Amino acid sequence: MKRRGFLKLGAGAAAGASALMSSRAGAQLVLPDGLRPDLEVRPSPPTTPFVAPLQIPEIAQPVDPSMFDPPPDPARHQRYEEFPPVKFYTIHERAFLHSYHPELPPTPSWGYDGFVPGRTFHARYGEPYLVRRYNDLPADYTGYALPSTSMHLHNMHAASESDGFPMDFINSGEWQDHHYCMFPAGMDPREKLTLLWYHDHRMDFTAANVYAGFSGFCLFFDEHDTGDENDPSPLAWRLPSGKYDVPLVLHDVLFDTKGNAVFDIFNTQGFLGDKMTVNRIIQPYLEVEPRKYRFRLLNGGPSRFYTFVLSSGQSFVVLSNDGNITPAPIVVDRLPLSVANRYDVIIDFSRYKPGDHIDLVNILEQYDGGGPSGRFLDPGTPVMRFNVVQATGPDNSRVPERLRELPPIDLSEVRAHREWDFDYTGGMWSINGLEADMMKSAADAGAGTAEIWTLKNSGSTWSHPVHIHFEEYQILEIDGRPVEPGSLLNSRGDTFWLGPKQTAKLFLRFRDFHGRYIMHCHNVVHEDRAMMLRWDILA
Repeated sequence: MKRRGFLKLGAGAAAGASALMSSRAGAQLVLPDGLRPDLEVRPSPPTTPFVAPLQIPEIAQPVDPSMFDPPPDPARHQRYEEFPPVKFYTIHERAFLHSYHPELPPTPSWGYDGFVPGRTFHARYGEPYLVRRYNDLPADYTGYALPSTSMHLHNMHAASESDGFPMDFINSGEWQDHHYCMFPAGMDPREKLTLLWYHDHRMDFTAANVYAGFSGFCLFFDEHDTGDENDPSPLAWRLPSGKYDVPLVLHDVLFDTKGNAVFDIFNTQGFLGDKMTVNRIIQPYLEVEPRKYRFRLLNGGPSRFYTFVLSSGQSFVVLSNDGNITPAPIVVDRLPLSVANRYDVIIDFSRYKPGDHIDLVNILEQYDGGGPSGRFLDPGTPVMRFNVVQATGPDNSRVPERLRELPPIDLSEVRAHREWDFDYTGGMWSINGLEADMMKSAADAGAGTAEIWTLKNSGSTWSHPVHIHFEEYQILEIDGRPVEPGSLLNSRGDTFWLGPKQTAKLFLRFRDFHGRYIMHCHNVVHEDRAMMLRWDILA
């Protein structure tokens, strides 16, 4: 089926579902209370901030591989025999009720293993693992999302068949194996990752399925970033660990007057909610001791951009950008976060006393889903609160002066220069004037080569968080100027915030695997409305 026909079919089915579901008590609606998409959306019911505790995802536990029937097939995975899994996991995609706030009723949701966010995976370099994912969603589901799923471990250096290609989806009652070799790109230890996340990537329904609840964290560790602040090894960084290492994923959500989470499938510009959630709780609080904490900040979308400050005026100490450890800690007063962007940050609460509180505040103005206005708000919107309590023990964590050096850029490896123009064409978002077509490759890269990709935003008001699967890039220029040393952009990355009329030149390598990969706007509404292309690595 051609893509336009599929979109029309999906929209028609969802519209019919809206009329059906609106008559059911407590049902999940496609649009708020039957509003047409061209009418003003009503605001969500009021909620009291900072009355609900932050929910922290459980840690995923490995399972006995003998329970897999049939067993994994090595022939279906690149380099499986070379990197056989030493740990095995299962994920069950399920529908359930979730409570976003004590003053709102539970609303239908989706999640991995019945959790939203899903369980957090802890993985270590040198320990390959395999995840078997089961689609346990009801086949007759009639809400805004689609019970047909793919899963992308963003931005894992993984073989194509395990990457979550949008057309590699499974339907209700089916399962799929994902094999992760757990070695850094090019076998270069400077290219190790630390903060990843997994989420749905179903063709045409990524925005709806992720909004419904399909997202979770995956944290990687090694001999330096060991996950133990008391590690006696001289190689260990001893960053805050255990309960002092806290993942925080942001999603903004819209609710109808009955308190049901809703989503506008007819929206093409980008979808904004008016309730900001952290780990799917509206404006939660977290009790913190007067010591250092490591927070894994992730913007889960669908379309909102953030700039964060702390209400106390304190700075953030940034350790990573897009999961890539920086050469040295970077101290910033404001933390910009585009969709799918993520940072490891240290916040030291030792200057505060029990009874104090500090708010994480978004100050970036954004009126519609196309992107932020570029103006800052005063005051902004508090997203969560940190309540300082008594210390329970000493703080043995530290922040090293040096972390992970960047790999050098060797321009002699470059075999091609490509330009990608992100625009709005014929009522659809486009790249180089074309809609997404997963049946053919827009670029064929040779294995073991490098290329320079130039990203260009032809729009004067919208922003595009451009995500390139598989390999991280390094920035050569932004609008003709090199990146300043010591800035947040002086790092490896996988999602570039491409602002209005902006141009960026990126250096990328293609190593270790072959197959189909994609580049797309991670404003997932833009992605689902055709701003995506396929590119291949040739064996």
